[in-house]
Amino acid sequence: MGAKKNKNKYRETTGQDMMDMIYGVFSSSPGKSFNYKQISSKLNITDPALRQMITKILNVLVGQGRLVEIYTGKYKLKDMVGFITGVVELTSKGYGFVKTDDMDEDVFISQANLKHALNGDKVKVYLYARKKAFHIEGEVTEILERAEQIFVGTIEVSKTFAFLVMESKKMPYDIFIPLDKLKGAKNGQKAIVKITDWPQKARNPFGEVTEVLGYAGNNETEMHAILAEFNLPNKFPQEVLDAAEKIKSKITQTDEMKRRDFRKITTFTIDPVDAKDFDDALSLQKLENGHWEVGVHIADVTHYVDEGTELDVEALERATSVYLVDRVVPMLPEKLSNFICSLRPDEEKLCFSAVFEMDENANILEEWFGKTIIKSCRRFSYEEAQEIIETGKGDLADELMVLDKLAKKLRADRFKSGAIAFDRVEVKFYLDEDSKPTGIFFKESKDSNKLIEEFMLLANKKVALFIGKTKGAKKTFVYRIHDEPNQEKVRSFSNFIKRFGYKLNTKSKIQTAHSMNQLLVEVAGTKEKNIIETLAVRTMAKAEYSTKNIGHYGLAFSHYTHFTSPIRRYPDMLVHRLLHEYLKGGQSADVKQYEKMCTHSSEMEKRAEEAERASIKYKQVEFLKDRIGEQFDGVISGVAEWGVYVEITENKCEGLIPLRDMTDDFYIFDEDEYCIYGKHTGKRFQLGEEVKIEIVKANLAKKQLNFKLVED
Repeated sequence: MGAKKNKNKYRETTGQDMMDMIYGVFSSSPGKSFNYKQISSKLNITDPALRQMITKILNVLVGQGRLVEIYTGKYKLKDMVGFITGVVELTSKGYGFVKTDDMDEDVFISQANLKHALNGDKVKVYLYARKKAFHIEGEVTEILERAEQIFVGTIEVSKTFAFLVMESKKMPYDIFIPLDKLKGAKNGQKAIVKITDWPQKARNPFGEVTEVLGYAGNNETEMHAILAEFNLPNKFPQEVLDAAEKIKSKITQTDEMKRRDFRKITTFTIDPVDAKDFDDALSLQKLENGHWEVGVHIADVTHYVDEGTELDVEALERATSVYLVDRVVPMLPEKLSNFICSLRPDEEKLCFSAVFEMDENANILEEWFGKTIIKSCRRFSYEEAQEIIETGKGDLADELMVLDKLAKKLRADRFKSGAIAFDRVEVKFYLDEDSKPTGIFFKESKDSNKLIEEFMLLANKKVALFIGKTKGAKKTFVYRIHDEPNQEKVRSFSNFIKRFGYKLNTKSKIQTAHSMNQLLVEVAGTKEKNIIETLAVRTMAKAEYSTKNIGHYGLAFSHYTHFTSPIRRYPDMLVHRLLHEYLKGGQSADVKQYEKMCTHSSEMEKRAEEAERASIKYKQVEFLKDRIGEQFDGVISGVAEWGVYVEITENKCEGLIPLRDMTDDFYIFDEDEYCIYGKHTGKRFQLGEEVKIEIVKANLAKKQLNFKLVED
């Protein structure tokens, strides 16, 4: 009876009326997509002829440009934006964002609209009309390219199946594993798993174990798990190690003849006390005209690693060495990084050098770039060099004092030009023989560090200028670029620091830089120092590699590159090859090929930094896991919609006070004010505020400390 009434209801309806009704369904739900069955249901149409008409009208509306068919049989209201492609960045909450070059802001994707897209996947997204002021929303319509699908977690085994329980905040799904795909993994062990299938209607992806890492809590297991989480290697393929073993370290007479000889000139290295890969050395000699000749000598890695070889391909894939708390995962095998290429004392070594003639005020009068041969006469640690600089006594004291004086003039000139002085404190751990943390100390940059830094910056800048400023057609080169900060972020930061009594002059680029430096001086020694420095860094763009030079804002250089660390950074190897070729008069390299390598190197650098932070976080939790119930002074280091982050003052370990545990009021997150406040009491918890906390939980698996507030 209902069907007959329904037929009669629409029997006299014209095609135009039907079109208006169908379009009305889409107009009332601009962010939703419908097929003809859903439209029929919305309009209560069951008559087959009328349902067939709906299909025709949908295609007519597509032809008119009023609807878009996002995939076969599925239609959506067309807006002015349409489709974009980008890369998914998932959150622990299950939703994600798509980053794209087509738009200034990220596109929000709800969990229901991800369509099984995972972190790092390249996707096609249909954009909805903007529904909220703070974001654009969209829906994944196609996964164009899967990111490398390997995941790390803890195996949970039952009688009939197993799961990999994820720890990554960027993977909100556990992975179902059939028992015959466990590869011997046992309950409670950590493993690497790859996804093999994800049926359309299945909530969880299916996978298989590719490597068993060991039991959770074991240091080797955890460090390997961190590397695997960021898709970083923990060992070299055997064929790469074999290739390294075949390399001959002997310097031939032909090598000597082609190089400028510095073996009789005073040359030395300054590095961390535990370093083994010395890729830079300094030489100094007084010239007859009274000027100083300073040589910046860099290990000639590309002399030994030919382009396209197994060693080179592996180095490019890694792109950087990775520095975890208790180890270095090198870009090159140890035979090269610690022996053949490393500028070890009392050994003749091949280098690529930047040599400068300077006056007493560190003005550059002449420069030279080319292949050299050196012999370092002394290996200093930073601490040894610092003591000599402070006392004026010790090995090569005269040379160190001259270089320190020149470095300070270079530094002063750099700041005068608008460079920004970010000297962040590094958190370091005392480790026992089992790599368990027994204490924490802080590493600050002193004059010996700054001496090396200034001459490396000088060499990097001058190499970039030499190529970038060459007359004639521009040649392809690898630059280290750093964009100007987003002005909206700068204004927000400026408003925030006013509550502490500080001001920032943002009238021009150079005034902003000078004002930022003055601010960093003013906050030194204050309780808000770390918070303000952290936020100042966040206002800055991220430095990266590119063939498109836009200068380096933070250093105030119009041209800058990375030339000085080829043992641990692949872009430096690229720079060495290009510079050598251009010095011989070679043609410009393929810009597309080099831009691709720049993009890859930037991405790998980001992964390495994230892995380093994860290892620090793990060790911080491990350090405090036996101190549950103890109270500490801290500073609020972050606020979010899920809680308040506090950094303990004495050891810089950070933990979370979850909002759900703050039960004395209903707290609201205010992103613009960097605070949360109580709805009823008005009580505020502000970034930079001093608080007292008690440790209530230490979760090693999640690398997370949980705190609670202690009332004074």
